[in-house]
Amino acid sequence: MIERMILVVEDEPGIVDFVERGLRSRGLEVVAETDGESGLARALDPEVELVVLDLMLPRLSGSEVLRTLHDRRPALPVIVLTAKGEVQDRIEGLDSGAVDYIVKPFSVAELAARIRAQLRSATRDPGTELKVDGLEINLISRDVNVDGTPVNLSTTEFELLVYLVRNRGQVLSREQILRAVWGYDHDPGTNIVDVYVGYLRRKLSIGDRAAPITTIRAVGFRLDAGEA
Repeated sequence: MIERMILVVEDEPGIVDFVERGLRSRGLEVVAETDGESGLARALDPEVELVVLDLMLPRLSGSEVLRTLHDRRPALPVIVLTAKGEVQDRIEGLDSGAVDYIVKPFSVAELAARIRAQLRSATRDPGTELKVDGLEINLISRDVNVDGTPVNLSTTEFELLVYLVRNRGQVLSREQILRAVWGYDHDPGTNIVDVYVGYLRRKLSIGDRAAPITTIRAVGFRLDAGEA
């Protein structure tokens, strides 16, 4: 079996060649498909460990591929690669199941770095569940429970919660969270991190239990729950 197989689904031959050569030069195995249908079929192969996915594809759109993969291989990391760079486009892609988002034109060195980060994360957390103080997160089914009560989270809310839990006890800046969950650097014009932390707090506050997310003034946020 080929290790560290990266699937690139992109219909522009020049970009495919650019990405393939760049990733292979950095020690990654790469396969490519040029339309959504063949890309989806290849992505369902268990040997594929990560997908780099364009959104504008023939035969089946990247968004449809992303939604199907989210249902059928929810643990498979998908990095969206697209010319659509508006904040709302990024949010929609991440809410549909992407773990990261890179806008064209891009640096293959940055793409490779983000791929390595996702592969390291998968290696570092090989288990399928995270448990802290009555909060249970299933990374495969993406189910979340607080003291046995199911909590319905959007994809972005789920990714934010997982990031906070994996870094529990650490103060995380808004820039760190923005980069890790939304996949882009600091934008002084957005309060999206605060908005989504607010969503999480409301959903995780069940009964007399308050959500264990502390605001650190002028810095960011910290999840205070300990090990279960």
